[in-house]
Amino acid sequence: MAGHSQFKNIMYRKGAQDKKRAKIFTRLTREIQVAAKTGGDDPASNPALRTAIAAARKENMPKDNIERAIKKGSGGGDDTNWEDVRYEGYGPGGVAMIVDALTDNRNRTASEVRAAFSKFGGNLGETNSVSFMFNRVGQIIYPAEVGSADEVLEAAIEAGAENAESTEAEHEITCPVEDFNTVREALEATLGEPQSAGLTWKPLNTVAVDEDQAGTLIKLFDTLEDNDDVQQVSANFDIADDVMAKLSA
Repeated sequence: MAGHSQFKNIMYRKGAQDKKRAKIFTRLTREIQVAAKTGGDDPASNPALRTAIAAARKENMPKDNIERAIKKGSGGGDDTNWEDVRYEGYGPGGVAMIVDALTDNRNRTASEVRAAFSKFGGNLGETNSVSFMFNRVGQIIYPAEVGSADEVLEAAIEAGAENAESTEAEHEITCPVEDFNTVREALEATLGEPQSAGLTWKPLNTVAVDEDQAGTLIKLFDTLEDNDDVQQVSANFDIADDVMAKLSA
């Protein structure tokens, strides 16, 4: 089991669904507000807002919540100075990690992220200390039943994507960041709405971790993703399926 998206799926099956959903709604609301504030309230002409709305709908966020977030962001009701910040470091087992956050208080967020790393045997590094081990890409994921590997690959090529990888559970399509919206819209026209879509850090190589390290790593992920300021956590771990089965039991 490698990569961020699969790891998150397991994390969410562990329980505390209501708490997780509240955290997800907080993160998505913030994304919608920032997108509307910086690019306007029309999704047709604001790709960032369109992406944020699609993500919110995928998580079944109520329509009223989405509309309120757009109104607050575009109507001047949100005067918060949000900043995109990125933290890089190493978790248990030498796993390289990137934490993307959206915050109105850099000192608070940095302190909380640093505390989480320290608590679970990791350490923060300088900017670009681990990001060279990743590629920043657009990622569009479809469930396996949308089509065969060949069919999805053909659709991905026609849409202008760089790569498509298929497993028994899903199809993962990647593309350059600058082409993300164009590729996603082309894929939606042929394959329908994706399971998820957004920008992510894709590791160039992975690091195998044993059962003890994996357990601590999961706790670190949990702590980071419970932080309202954290938008995404990416890592280059590789956890064997039998180890993951034990941990998620």
